[in-house]
Formats: sequence, C-alpha cells, structure tokens
Amino acid sequence: MLDHMSLRTAQFDTLVGFYKAVLAPLGYGLVMEFPGAAGFGIDSPDFAIGQAAAASNVHLAFAATSRDAVDAFHAAALANGGKDNGTPGLRDFAPDYYAAFAIDPDGNNIEAVCHASE
Repeated sequence: MLDHMSLRTAQFDTLVGFYKAVLAPLGYGLVMEFPGAAGFGIDSPDFAIGQAAAASNVHLAFAATSRDAVDAFHAAALANGGKDNGTPGLRDFAPDYYAAFAIDPDGNNIEAVCHASE
C-alpha cells in the first residue's frame, strides 16, 4: 500500500547517523543523499529523513527477516542514542509477532518486527 515514508527533523545529522546504525541489522542502507535529505532502503529509498524546523512524531515498524535481526536492531538503537521502549520478544499482536521497540533521538517510536516462527 505504501511506497515510502519520511520523517522531518531539526537534528538531521543525528537522525541520519542513528538510522544508519539501527537499519543496518535489517539489511537497509543509505541509498540516496542530498543536502537536507537522506533516503534508506535496499535498492531504492523506502524511508527518508528530511531537514525541517521541527520534528515529526510517529510510530514506524520496520520488517526484519529474523529474530536475531530484531535483537540487533534494538541493541543498535540503544547503543546509538535511542531509549528502550520494549525489549525484544514475542507480542500478543499476532502469532509469531517478535518485535522490539525504541524511541529515536527525536522521540519517534520505532519498531523492528519479524513474523517468522523462529
């Protein structure tokens, strides 16, 4: 349904560095960069960060291919200025819903989720 999503931030360099670290365990990287704009994805930018006067505040859930990737995402978030908002583990949202949550430096609630049974 969605082609891409983006965040607006007043601390552009901080957020770009944060997402470089936390998205790497999920297989995403920086694939586009212009002054005041950065796009992350695998082949094309699915997720972007843009310079703005004020931050957006949203919940973002990123797909993970394994539970280990969810664990690594959470560890990277905490190691790079994020705050814990839910340690890795199974959730009651759906069968095999393994997720971890963190708050990014702008206050966005971010999640990595894997739907694999193990």
